[in-house]
This record gives sequence, structure tokens and C-alpha cells, in this order.
Amino acid sequence: MSLTETGGFVAESPSVEGPTRRIFLLSPASCGGERARLVFNERARFDLAVRLRTSGGAALGEVFSFLSGLYFRGKLTYATAFAAPPPGAPGVLVITPNEGLLSAEEPVTIERLRRFARVPIDVTEPRYRRPLKRHARALADAIPADTEIVLLGSIATGKYVDILSAAFGERLRFPGDFVGRGDMSRGGLLLRSAREGRELDYRPIAGASLHGKRPPKLARLPRSS
Repeated sequence: MSLTETGGFVAESPSVEGPTRRIFLLSPASCGGERARLVFNERARFDLAVRLRTSGGAALGEVFSFLSGLYFRGKLTYATAFAAPPPGAPGVLVITPNEGLLSAEEPVTIERLRRFARVPIDVTEPRYRRPLKRHARALADAIPADTEIVLLGSIATGKYVDILSAAFGERLRFPGDFVGRGDMSRGGLLLRSAREGRELDYRPIAGASLHGKRPPKLARLPRSS
């Protein structure tokens, strides 16, 4: 299954019986924060900034991991470890401000990143809402009905949930351990789970309680040798 130039998904293989199929959708990094300003600085000479200014660019996942730090790095590491998509389907897709769903391997240049930065993540913003809605519906139509879609991102607001729920319905899920945690805690939880090979439990977003008490802090991991 691949993303076409018109924003659709094309199935390449039939579904097969077996373990639960699961695709992860990752919320985007902020393209307007302090780290983004470092990248946009024309005098920047660190490796990522230099590669973004070449025709080949840098992978979207790497760019967003730099912009967001622990949270996005945790999401990408976890999703890569536990994705179980249907044959031919993408296991990990990233929500973008103005281009809907893209592969984490999608090459991004500095010009493309600047276009990201100009569009707010807001359901009332058509430049954000329309491509995401189109891609989500195309993906929902292309994958088997029993495929779970797991959102790794904010669940307490409608900026992702409203659009994705309309496309995926009860198939849209989230890690139950996200409730009550902030971004840094979620990032740490995801990195720890991937490191331990321990997949989290997922709940349907439809009808779920998306707010709760803050859980205890994660115990500090031992330093790796």
C-alpha cells in the first residue's frame, strides 16, 4: 500500500488471517519553537541544518525528532518497534501541518519545513484539516476493516481526534497509559517500552475518558554502559 501523488493509498496485497494488524499515526513536532529557529538560521552549520539545504533534504522523522526532542523521538522509536501493518501498508505515518499523512522517511527540505511552519495545527484551519481528512479517509478505505489505528499524540483536544475519529471510528485507539501524562512523560514511557520490548495496552478513543490523574513519575533508567 502506498501513498499516491494525489493523496490516496493504493492496496498492493490482500489481507491475511493472523495477529492484530496495527498502524501508528504520530502527531507532528512544533515547527515554530526554539529548535526550529536554530534550523531556520541561515548561518547554521550543524549536520541536519546543512542537509536540509540540499536537494535530498533529511528524513521527516529525523527532522521532527530534532525539533521536538524526547517526545517525538519516543513516538518514532516505539512505533517503529511495534508497527504491524497489513501487507504492503505503511506501519508508521506522521501527521503534518499541511500535507496530511507522510512517511517518517519522507525527504524534507528547508523550504518544505518553512511551509510546515506557516500552518497552525487547528481543526478550523483548512490547510491543515483538508489534506489530513483526505489522507485519513483514503487510508481507512484501503486497509482491512480489522486494522487498528493507534494515535501517538494529544488525545485531550480535538485537533487530531476529531478528524481521525471521523475516518476510522472505533478502529482509532490510543495507549491507555497516556492519560494524565505530559509530553515528556509520554516520550519517556514510549522509549522505555521500546527498550524493554513491552508493548502498551490500547483503548478505543470513542467513549474513552481522556483526562485523569497524573500517574507517578517513571523510575529513572540506569545509565547504559
